[in-house]
Amino acid sequence: MTNSKALFIHGAGDIRIHDFIPSSPKSGEVLVNVAAVGVCGSDLHYYKDGRIGGATIDSPFIPGHEFAAHVTQDIPEQDIQQGELVAVDPAAPCHTCEWCRRGHHNLCPSVEFIGAPPFNGAMTGALSVPRKSLIKLPPDMTAEQAAMLEPLGVCIHAIDLAKPKLMETIAVLGCGGIGLGIIQLLVKSGCHKIIAIDPQAHRATKALQLGADTADTSITAINKSTDCRGCDLVIEATNSPDGMQDAVQAAAIGGRVVMVGIPDGDTYTPFSAAQIRRRGLDVRFSRRMGDVYDRAIALVAQSHIDVDTLITHRFSVENSADAFKLQVEGAPGLIKSMILPNQTMKH
Repeated sequence: MTNSKALFIHGAGDIRIHDFIPSSPKSGEVLVNVAAVGVCGSDLHYYKDGRIGGATIDSPFIPGHEFAAHVTQDIPEQDIQQGELVAVDPAAPCHTCEWCRRGHHNLCPSVEFIGAPPFNGAMTGALSVPRKSLIKLPPDMTAEQAAMLEPLGVCIHAIDLAKPKLMETIAVLGCGGIGLGIIQLLVKSGCHKIIAIDPQAHRATKALQLGADTADTSITAINKSTDCRGCDLVIEATNSPDGMQDAVQAAAIGGRVVMVGIPDGDTYTPFSAAQIRRRGLDVRFSRRMGDVYDRAIALVAQSHIDVDTLITHRFSVENSADAFKLQVEGAPGLIKSMILPNQTMKH
């Protein structure tokens, strides 16, 4: 194995670039050369908080679960050739537990997830992954588009839970990569009363460009847009501890709320229980995604969803710490950062 660089998170606020030698593939695995890996909100939580819930950084680990790679050998049983570009599903559920048997693989408590401690991720030049996790792609799909299939899958799963209806009023809170992907899917579903909210003006503007009916930087705009009625459906995709409170306040009586974002500090701001109870809200939480890669690939390949427009910054592994710092600082113009481990890139 050749030596390469990797981004390691040692703990909260502690990122370092080290040399890294990937482990040799075990039975059922294959070595892949990483072509592109996205910086996800969950990666930022590991950087900011050192954990997400019970998933804590006990020793330095490599993040990165949204990625595409080139395989280093033929995989004939999957019709994949050496050097071919593939996406990689980061989740390896057990397929035997009660929840897996019910079809809820995304809820498997025994899942092994690439890029979540203690399992190293793809912010490096190469790593070994399960062969069964390889996703074959159309020949003209780019590495960056392939890396965006995983976050698009999260958006698809959120829409599956939300079940948007024609002509109802919908609020999307948070216009990062996930929120903007959800807005595109809502538009594709025939929804046209979409109110987008994000505190960063450039993200609110992007939401308008992608089909939101109105967009604003303040949650108070929802009352203005709905004459204080609220929205039939609220999809929350922020990292704010106020996310739950804002989503409840944005919802109409009898409305639906889907929580997609992960709050900083793994804690929601306390708010009155009466707000949610007296509205009779249907609240659901979205975790990762189900078996949605086929739909994600079709949406991108057939140009129904534009994932390229969400990628604003690119980095090499050597300067990838900047990707995290700029994201945390809320850098102007930044929506989605992509790390290209086998290229020399500057943002």
